[in-house]
Amino acid sequence: MKFVVGLTGGIGSGKSAAADEFARLGATVVDTDAIARALTERGGAALPHIKSLFGEAFVTSGGAMDRDAMRSRVFSDPVAKQALEGLLHPMIRAEAERRTAAAQGPYVVQVVPLLVESDDYRKRVARVLAVDCPEEVQLERVMARSGLSEDAVRSIMAHQVPRAARLAAAHDVIDNAGTLEQLRQQVAALHARYVKMAAPAKS
Repeated sequence: MKFVVGLTGGIGSGKSAAADEFARLGATVVDTDAIARALTERGGAALPHIKSLFGEAFVTSGGAMDRDAMRSRVFSDPVAKQALEGLLHPMIRAEAERRTAAAQGPYVVQVVPLLVESDDYRKRVARVLAVDCPEEVQLERVMARSGLSEDAVRSIMAHQVPRAARLAAAHDVIDNAGTLEQLRQQVAALHARYVKMAAPAKS
């Protein structure tokens, strides 16, 4: 039985930075966003279904899902959002489970942005780890890296579970309002704890 930590956080909180550090320390990281990208890029298993559900307008000239067009569509159309999730989520879960089962590290970190919203994922993890920072910090980071407007980023944040609900669901929290070195120190401490907690699960 694999010991699985579910890592979550709002957009711009630093999930990827934390996951990279866990991977560097030897944990197996299974990133559901990376799986989703693989499914929806050129040649991805979800592309034919996306074309049939939404049409060619949502596929770029390079053959990948047009993420900007799809984001605009699902934020304004709940039925489209439900259809996309109904297609992608089972495929993402199946691949995440396959990678988790094949994991060789001492424990597995599943990076799941919608972990708190998903009872299914929460049942699959032993610990919920939230990467947290103030909402204004999230806003600044996402605007800086993506070029999106403040309104666009606030819209994305509004569609995610509230920060308070995420913190309430978490067993462990990384405070990522500070420096990368402070993040690394917190990850190192959690890694040591998780290795100990995982030992009985592997025996």
